[in-house]
Amino acid sequence: MLARMRAKRPNGVTHHPGETVRRDLRVLIRASREARKGAGGLGPGLITGVADDDPSGISTYTITGAAHGYSLLWTSLATLPMNVAVQTLCARLGIVSGRGLAAVTAERFGRRALWPLVAMLLVANIVNIGADLGAIAAAVDLLTGIPAGWLVIPIGAGLALMEVVVPYPALARVLKLLTLVIFAYVMGAFVSNPDWGAAAKATVVPRMTFDRDGITAIVAILGTTISPYLFFWQASEEVEEEARIGISPATATRERLHGLVRASHWDVVTGMAMANVGFYFVVLTSAATLGASGQHHVETAAEAAEALRPLAGSGATVLFAAGIIGTGLLAVPVLAGSAGYAVAELFGWREGLNESLRRAPQFYAVIALSTLLGIAINLSGLPEMRALYLAAIVNGVTAPIVLAFIMFAAHDRRVLGEFVPGPWLLGAGWLTTAAMAAAAIALVVTL
Repeated sequence: MLARMRAKRPNGVTHHPGETVRRDLRVLIRASREARKGAGGLGPGLITGVADDDPSGISTYTITGAAHGYSLLWTSLATLPMNVAVQTLCARLGIVSGRGLAAVTAERFGRRALWPLVAMLLVANIVNIGADLGAIAAAVDLLTGIPAGWLVIPIGAGLALMEVVVPYPALARVLKLLTLVIFAYVMGAFVSNPDWGAAAKATVVPRMTFDRDGITAIVAILGTTISPYLFFWQASEEVEEEARIGISPATATRERLHGLVRASHWDVVTGMAMANVGFYFVVLTSAATLGASGQHHVETAAEAAEALRPLAGSGATVLFAAGIIGTGLLAVPVLAGSAGYAVAELFGWREGLNESLRRAPQFYAVIALSTLLGIAINLSGLPEMRALYLAAIVNGVTAPIVLAFIMFAAHDRRVLGEFVPGPWLLGAGWLTTAAMAAAAIALVVTL
């Protein structure tokens, strides 16, 4: 494939070093602008970062702060470079190959290897969708008093229909405003009178307990911040961005591809930094309120809303509910969409949120079916906060297997050619894979 790509590119021309720098800078700026036109100022990395703080994430961080206090604040710093490394590698695979992660895996390892990978992704995504739908319904219940059990089916069906009918970039422009509610936790931290000394120490000095609860918390944190669905989504959305701006790896010049790869890196850094800031302050606020008051076990959205009461008083319910609804409405389409991409690439179907239902019926059928199965999972009766925590654990166990495939593909010059990452990025990717695997194995052992 890369041979065909190179054959179609023009021969390189030697330039003066100063002119080369200026040319590369122009390419980078142009690529960065172009890559964001389709999403109204949001690139795939930024959308992925915002979706990372989904209801499962908010709930996991709230439970972590309530149960463990400040002691796990260090994980917000530790996971940031891990997140950046993994999502940067996924973006690079999508940009350079012009295909989604599942298609790259199928070519590199064969379709037999892809079957269990897609199966694990589907299980993790469906559990996550079910938990997120339950959280959205519970949040609406907090605002309206309508029982959550009555809301799950219409909310799930509405989101599936919305993803088919409404172009996702247009949807993201609206929903990104709702997701900013999570930063209420930033303000909440400053008015909830946390122990800043203990928080600062816990931020820079790693500490954890090696019992089942401590290891489960680590796996849940890793699973909700470094989630398999984000890997597939990132790569496929980079491909869609290329299509939106009218280029492909086979026709783009070497300089333009380099510009897109660089732009995607800073896009990912921005998105993941935003996600981890939200992560940090949700844990901090929850520790300073729920944990400090002895409320260590959080089962419902109403209990979680108490973490914002120092900031908003009776308005805490409204703030928490708005954050859950906003992030949930953004995350469920990402979860269902990543499942659609993976299954479509497994079977060679036409795919893409830019495609119409008529042109890509199987792709949208997977999205609808994933959402319906998520609804069914939700009807199991598990309390919504625990369901969200369980979803994070499932992601944490699935992620290291998916990451191993990503890392082997990232090393392969048959896949990336001259765009194979340097030792620092590859090293960070392998370190992330090892950390995820160690946490998952430890969880199995303790269980």
